[in-house]
Amino acid sequence: MNNYIDELLQTKLSKIKTNENVYNVGKVVKVSEFMIEVEGLEEVKFFEQVNIAHKGIGYVSTINSNSVVIGVLKQSEPILKDDLVYSTGELLTATFSNEMGGRIIDMFGEDKISGKKFSNMTKLDIESEQIPIMDRTKVCRPLRTGIVGIDLIYPIGKGQRQLIIGDKKTGKTQLCLDAIVSQKGQNVICLYIAIGKTKKEVKSIYYELFKRGAMNYTTILAATNDDLPTVLYLTPYVGLSMAEKFMKSGKDVLVIIDDLKRHADSHREISLMSGVTPGRDAYPADIFYTHSRLLERGCQYKNGASITILPIVETKGGDITDYISTNVISITDGQIVLSEKAFNKGQKPAIDYGLSVSRLGGAVQEANIKKLGSKVRMKLLNYLDTRDVYELANMDEMNEDLRNRINEGKKILDNLNQPKFYPYSFDQIIEKFKFVEESNNEN
Repeated sequence: MNNYIDELLQTKLSKIKTNENVYNVGKVVKVSEFMIEVEGLEEVKFFEQVNIAHKGIGYVSTINSNSVVIGVLKQSEPILKDDLVYSTGELLTATFSNEMGGRIIDMFGEDKISGKKFSNMTKLDIESEQIPIMDRTKVCRPLRTGIVGIDLIYPIGKGQRQLIIGDKKTGKTQLCLDAIVSQKGQNVICLYIAIGKTKKEVKSIYYELFKRGAMNYTTILAATNDDLPTVLYLTPYVGLSMAEKFMKSGKDVLVIIDDLKRHADSHREISLMSGVTPGRDAYPADIFYTHSRLLERGCQYKNGASITILPIVETKGGDITDYISTNVISITDGQIVLSEKAFNKGQKPAIDYGLSVSRLGGAVQEANIKKLGSKVRMKLLNYLDTRDVYELANMDEMNEDLRNRINEGKKILDNLNQPKFYPYSFDQIIEKFKFVEESNNEN
């Protein structure tokens, strides 16, 4: 500790001797809630951290010809016109500590339950260069989620980006929590990023994971609904920077982002406040880049470790063709679509097996699961295509072949149901669906 203080003092003294401690000072000319316009900061850099009249901190969001726009991250008292703003000469960074595991934290490195800062903090770049394509390797290892409908039919590989999409209250978050619980004993670090949720919701998620021993390998990074939009916007980037740090140290990481629709809305709010010309649905023109540079950080790394990302997008009325949904679908490697209709029928998880897809598919499955999964998927989709036509028909009037196909399809769908926090191993899945193999052999 003493060595750290001595080193800090020596750095400060050397900067004073070389006049490097003299920074630009600007003046606030306009205040728009959490965005302020400042004149006089002529030498600041984009994304540089600034001190706002010792009342708060912010970062340079936009550089205009005669002024800069500052996004406020924290403030202790109201910011007023003519307040002085001081440049720091340093880019905005997050903080990281190995003690953060098993806690609810924010992007400032604070424990959200105790309100205390962690010790042994190190700086962490929020924005970093993307991992080059030559440093990425083939995604071929399965990520066990414990969810039969995913592991068997629409598998996820370590290093994949698989979208979870559906209406409100269809089980999107629960699907991801099941995946986290299934990583117990799998040597995978989990990071759950909450964007715009209430404190009650975040604490509920924490206790659900804690009860099942999942917080031993999970960190919850939260930006709640009472945080500023700037904090909501930057939090997932901080989370992926943490994930990259783990990955480069040789550890597999599972990242949940809940959800990207709320993240897009916060970016739209910041952009409109900054005077950026709105585009489709009032989102700024860079909304696709905003999400692509975030999700592209998921990969299988050359050292054998990986970052798997499960982003969540909430839809309305089951419409997966809206602006944000189609953007994220085109960035990710597939999507698990959750259906309100299926949910209301008692199908849980309420996966729409007709609309869901995994672009990697069997490439990330073991041979026995891959063989069984292809047969189950074919028979299930065939049943779903005919179910609406024949479900009200009299079974006695059908020929035997059609009756057997419908009964088998119904049995497959029933076997895909499972309670929450009740993961299945690959061996249990094979045992559960061995009747499909047996019926094939009979035919």
